[in-house]
Amino acid sequence: MNTIITIGRQFGSGGHEIGRLLAHTLNIPCYDKELIILAAQKAGMSPEIFSHVDETATSSFLYAVTMGNYPGTAYQPQHGLPLNDKLFIAQTDIIRAKAEEGPCVFVGRCADFILRDCRQPVLNIFVRADMPFRCARIMEAEKCTEKQAVDMITKADKKRAKYYNFYSQKRWGAADSYDLVINNAKLGAEKAVALIAEFAQAVSTD
Repeated sequence: MNTIITIGRQFGSGGHEIGRLLAHTLNIPCYDKELIILAAQKAGMSPEIFSHVDETATSSFLYAVTMGNYPGTAYQPQHGLPLNDKLFIAQTDIIRAKAEEGPCVFVGRCADFILRDCRQPVLNIFVRADMPFRCARIMEAEKCTEKQAVDMITKADKKRAKYYNFYSQKRWGAADSYDLVINNAKLGAEKAVALIAEFAQAVSTD
């Protein structure tokens, strides 16, 4: 199986859990928060600094592209750019490099868009779930009230949508932006992983 898998996800949907379990099942690497650390190392910055702007868009990046400052394949110091854009550029190079190394799973960070011209097969997944399911997961994980969980979900989804729509110029969560959309509230993580693994095997060229 030589397919690279990207996973977009609603907050609280279990997309991160599915990504980890899928990578374990397929015995391939999974990259999520690890990308922040790798990007920070590449940029010579603190991971803590980058973590505050992870999956957050700015308004300067398109200007940088227009002016020819976007590095494309190799990271270069981007003097004057906000941290958000520096992180996106560094993560872009890392995602492309990791994809060249072989099959892996990427969670979030516009990986589907970044790998749109990848030479290897890429399967783009979006994980969603009904609000009660998401609220229950957040309430358990954060030990918070239902209202607090709803507020967290709303803000996180808005942030992710803004980030994805800005950098990819596509629509976050829209079915036509992905190859497969899964409702985790209907399937559960194990069945979702089995479905994705079967799909990945079907589209693999091996």
